[in-house]
Amino acid sequence: MKVTPTAIPDVLILEPKVFGDSRGFFYESFNQKAFNEATGLNETFVQDNHSRSAKGVLRGLHYQVEQPQGKLVRVVQGAVYDVAVDIRKSSPTFGKWVGVELSENNHQQLWVPAGFAHGFLVLSESADFLYKTTNYYAPAHERCIIWNDSKISINWKLTEFGVEQPKLSTKDTQGLNLSSI
Repeated sequence: MKVTPTAIPDVLILEPKVFGDSRGFFYESFNQKAFNEATGLNETFVQDNHSRSAKGVLRGLHYQVEQPQGKLVRVVQGAVYDVAVDIRKSSPTFGKWVGVELSENNHQQLWVPAGFAHGFLVLSESADFLYKTTNYYAPAHERCIIWNDSKISINWKLTEFGVEQPKLSTKDTQGLNLSSI
């Protein structure tokens, strides 16, 4: 497994070894020992989630104020633009963001540590998005930062990806600005 730090060094891109031939491909999508050795982390994953979304759906930017979750995310069908925002107030990268395209073709995974808000924009006709979490989902503690907060200034590349206006859930339209959290 190849691990590459992003512009925010705690957020990591993981690339598994993919073995392919004319029949298709095989790769180990997760191995706790290999993950720990490659990343230098000692995280335990307690929950796996799977979402399917249509093109133009934007989910996020979600986080939990208690029971924060680290997330290891990947796409098994389609493509997304995945974004992590550092909301750790004592961090030198507080309020900064990184974005990575994850797809069924590049097999990349993104490690988003606890203390980050997370979201993604679906680029393909649909996308199946899988994520492992280090803590359980706690709806009472879930919060949302508005996707287009001008202080964070995420470049979602909407026009580049052929999305006129993202499709949001009611909850995501009511997200707060970073300065309000």
